[in-house]
Amino acid sequence: MKKTLFLFLLLFSVFQSKAQVADSSQQIDQKLLDSLQATIILDSIDVLPQALDIKGWLLLNESIMNELGGAVDNMYNFKFATAEKQFKSLRRRYPEHPMPYFLLGLSQWWKMVPSNITDPSYDNFFLAYMDTTITLAEELYDDDNKNLEAAFFLSAANGFGARLHAERKNWRKAAIMSNRALDYLQKSKKANGLSDEFLFGEALFNYYAVWIHENYPLLRPILYFFPKGNKNLGLKQLQQVAFNGFYTGTEAKFFLMKIYANDAKNGAAAMSLAQYLASTYPDNPYFQRFYARMAFTEGNFSIAELLSTQILDKIDRKVFGYEAISGRYASFFLGYINQYRNRDYAKAKGYYQQCISFAEQSGEQESGYYISSFVNLARISDKEKNIRQAKQYYETVLKLTEAKSANGKEAKAYLKKNRKVK
Repeated sequence: MKKTLFLFLLLFSVFQSKAQVADSSQQIDQKLLDSLQATIILDSIDVLPQALDIKGWLLLNESIMNELGGAVDNMYNFKFATAEKQFKSLRRRYPEHPMPYFLLGLSQWWKMVPSNITDPSYDNFFLAYMDTTITLAEELYDDDNKNLEAAFFLSAANGFGARLHAERKNWRKAAIMSNRALDYLQKSKKANGLSDEFLFGEALFNYYAVWIHENYPLLRPILYFFPKGNKNLGLKQLQQVAFNGFYTGTEAKFFLMKIYANDAKNGAAAMSLAQYLASTYPDNPYFQRFYARMAFTEGNFSIAELLSTQILDKIDRKVFGYEAISGRYASFFLGYINQYRNRDYAKAKGYYQQCISFAEQSGEQESGYYISSFVNLARISDKEKNIRQAKQYYETVLKLTEAKSANGKEAKAYLKKNRKVK
C-alpha cells in the first residue's frame, strides 16, 4: 500500500550564454524572501540524533561543500560540462561513495527538465548513475544500518528512478522503486536534525500526502490506511530546506515556486522565487520561462516581454535546453503583449503563428496557449475586417475545444453571426 501512495506522490508532486534580465527584474524581492524565511517554525527541527558515527559522510563535509558549491550552481545554470567535470573529480577520490554518482545522475535529470521530462535521450545515462548510487549506498547501509546518509541516497535515487519510470509508463518498476524510496525515507529521517538536506524528502511527503487527499477524492478511502501527512508542516519544512539546504536548497525552491503558483495561489511569493531562480541561474530555461510566466500572469508585461524575447533569441541560437516548450510560452506572451498593449497586430500575428508551430513541434495541441493563439488570430482578423479568415480560425477553435467552453461559445457565436460570409 505504501508503494502506491509514494508513486502517487511522485506522479503529482511535479505537476517538476549569460544573457541577463534587465535591472528592474534583477532586483530580488529580498523583503519577501526574508519574510518567507522568517515563517519557519524553529521548534519543528528534530532533536539531534545521538551516538551517530558520521565519519565518511560526504553530505556533511564542509570542505566538500566548499569544493562543490560552484559545481552545483553550474549544474542548475545548465553549464553541465563544467559541473560534471567537478563531480567526476569527486568520483575519482571517492569511487565507492554514492554521492558523486547521484550528482552525475541529477545532472542528467536537469537536462530533461525543460522538456517536462519527455525527452528520453538521457534516460540510460540517468538510470545508470542512479543504479550505481543505489548499489554503493546499499553496500554502505548493509555494513552499517545506522549510516543514515546511505539511507538518504537510497531514498533519493529510488525516488528519482521511480519518477522517470512513471513518466515512461514503466509502472511495475516505478512501484518497486517508490516502495524502496519510502522505506529508506522513513529510515533516513532520523538524521533530519543533523542537516536540512535530510529533511527534504519528508517535507515533500508531508505536503503532497495531504495535497493528494484534497485534490483526488476518489483516493481518500485508500489514503486512510497510509501514513498521515501534514500540509502546513510540509510547507514550513520546504521553506526551511529552501533557505538552509546546501545541496537540496534549489530543489526546495523549485517545488515551493510551483506550489505557490499552482496550489497556494500566492502569486507574489511565486514571483519572488521565480525571480530569484531566474536571476541566479540565467541560463536555466525552466526557471527563465517560469519567471516569464509569473511576470505575465502578474501583469508585469515589461519583464515578460524582455524574458520572452531572450528565450526566443536563445532558441534561435540553439542554446542548450531552449526548445519548443519554452518557445510556446515566450511566443504566446509576446503575441498577447503586442496585440493588447502595443496594438501591433502584424507582430502579434507572427508570434501567435510561432506559438502554434512550437506547440505542434512538442505535441501540445491541447494546451491553452495553442488554442488561445487561434482565438486571438481570429479576433485580429475580425478587427482587420477579414471575416473569412476569422471564420477559418474559429472553425479550428471549435475542433480543438469543447463547444460549451468560453472559447467554444465565442467561436460558435461568431460563426453563426457570419454564416452568410463565404
